Amino acid sequence: MSGLDASAAAALRAMAEAGAPSLAELTPEAARARYDAGYAAGQRPQEAVAAVTDDVWEGVRVRIWRGDGAPAEKARALLYLHGGGWVIGGIHSHEEICRKIANRTRSLVVAPDYRLAPEAPFPAAIEDCVTTLRHLHQRADALGIDRGQIAVGGDSAGGNLAAVLALLAKQGSAAAVSAQLLIYPNTDQAQDGESVRRFAEGYGLSAREMAWFRGHYLPTPEARRDWLAAPLLAPSLRGLALAIVVLAGHDVLYSEGAAYAVRLEKESRATVRCWPGQIHGFLSMSALIPEATEALDWLCERWAEDG
Repeated sequence: MSGLDASAAAALRAMAEAGAPSLAELTPEAARARYDAGYAAGQRPQEAVAAVTDDVWEGVRVRIWRGDGAPAEKARALLYLHGGGWVIGGIHSHEEICRKIANRTRSLVVAPDYRLAPEAPFPAAIEDCVTTLRHLHQRADALGIDRGQIAVGGDSAGGNLAAVLALLAKQGSAAAVSAQLLIYPNTDQAQDGESVRRFAEGYGLSAREMAWFRGHYLPTPEARRDWLAAPLLAPSLRGLALAIVVLAGHDVLYSEGAAYAVRLEKESRATVRCWPGQIHGFLSMSALIPEATEALDWLCERWAEDG
């Protein structure tokens, strides 16, 4: 494990010592239960925010966090889409990240509990995210946000969904977005990049688990070749909203995330930073990995200054 940050190596040792089975050996229900029972151990206590509201928009449950210092009118807003391979996770598992972003950027952060696979495979999650983004625009005045300052963001599978929303917004099939915050995003369903081979096992998210997630979300070969599932296959990235991209160097998804970032830099606008010694999911391990705070602070600063 040469090149790993000490914090990442320690986190991986703790995972190995726990001796839990791979998610790929579990049913989706059992995987959700295991994830829900364990994610909080890697996170710091949740920060207080100015206000928290739960709502339901066209059947999609959402949670809204108003950060400390967010203006009552014309605040910037972020639609945050949680990771979890489109199969596990939810608002609860990513609330720590959402609260921190809301406070650091003095913004409104909204997270939907989009439908999960395999009960609701592709493109159900995309449909729920499009619905939530539309409502965010429609409710802008009531929420006190600026329609011209609504960004999308997410990590891993959520980064995939955020990238897709940005593409749909550009073509007019989704409401407009001002920026896209992509945290180690999944962008290619071929799963044959160099990082998949190099970090296939022993670095947190394994290649086998990624294939398990993909199999539940994208059960057909045709779906895996659709750019709505694999935004790296989109014919053009020109004219997209500014992308702010966080990558982890010891991550099975690194190759596809880096390839998408290169295209964004060439064809559109992007600010990219890699934490070379980090593993997939490190922003959700703030209690174990100090670089999680560093990366989230950088992401917030870039959005506040450039987005």
